[in-house]
Amino acid sequence: MLTDQFHTIESPFTCKQYGKSFTQKGSLNKHIRIHTGEKPYTCKQCGNSFSQQGNLDRHMKIHNREKSNRSPQSGKSFSQSGNLEVHQKIHTTESPFTCQRCGKGFTQKGRIHMRIHTGERPYTCKLCGKSFNQKGILNKHMTIHTGEKPYTCKQCGNSFGQKGSLDRHMKIHNREKPNRSP
Repeated sequence: MLTDQFHTIESPFTCKQYGKSFTQKGSLNKHIRIHTGEKPYTCKQCGNSFSQQGNLDRHMKIHNREKSNRSPQSGKSFSQSGNLEVHQKIHTTESPFTCQRCGKGFTQKGRIHMRIHTGERPYTCKLCGKSFNQKGILNKHMTIHTGEKPYTCKQCGNSFGQKGSLDRHMKIHNREKPNRSP
């Protein structure tokens, strides 16, 4: 039972592992998923699972391309406000984190950057075994296997698996010579 200076609050649902109390059974069930690792909410598009419906809802904004958080400086959009806040730091040249190995500055802790120095590649494609240092790069790689082509040319309708491929294609319409890799 919890008390504050005005009310006595009954908390009949208690976590046996930590003793934390909840007034609603649903809240206790959500909390217990922390201990069990249960993730009953699954994305039907990509198979990622989540412990709470709200987390799945936020994730679906990525697939639905809902990006309501727009940077006023660059116009770039983000599905989550926290990602916009991190992005905004590039416009202020604020780089509070510095790599101890190479001195490069970052707007957030450089855990991912350190993988360049360590060679760590924790994300492995289950289909071909190729490894990547970022989950997002693995996700982009997966379009090779799935055949998904989410980037469509608005001028001719051709579709591409990766944004860079669409960007190179657009040079044809813009009468630019594509850069050739040696």
